[in-house]
Amino acid sequence: MPLTQEHELHKRRWGRNLGLGLTLGAFIALVFGLTIAKVQQGSQMQGFDHTYRIEMDPDARIPGANR
Repeated sequence: MPLTQEHELHKRRWGRNLGLGLTLGAFIALVFGLTIAKVQQGSQMQGFDHTYRIEMDPDARIPGANR
């Protein structure tokens, strides 16, 4: 008879930890996949600062601007 007999509680805890680990791994894989898809798409990555940047599209004309 071993001195370190594993209790039933430890088996249930290991199962929950495994489930949580797999869920976190799936979430990380999802975020990584979405990031790779966004980068490969080649769209311009600009933050949402609610301002229009002329240098992003030099051919754009702003109505009312004197040029």
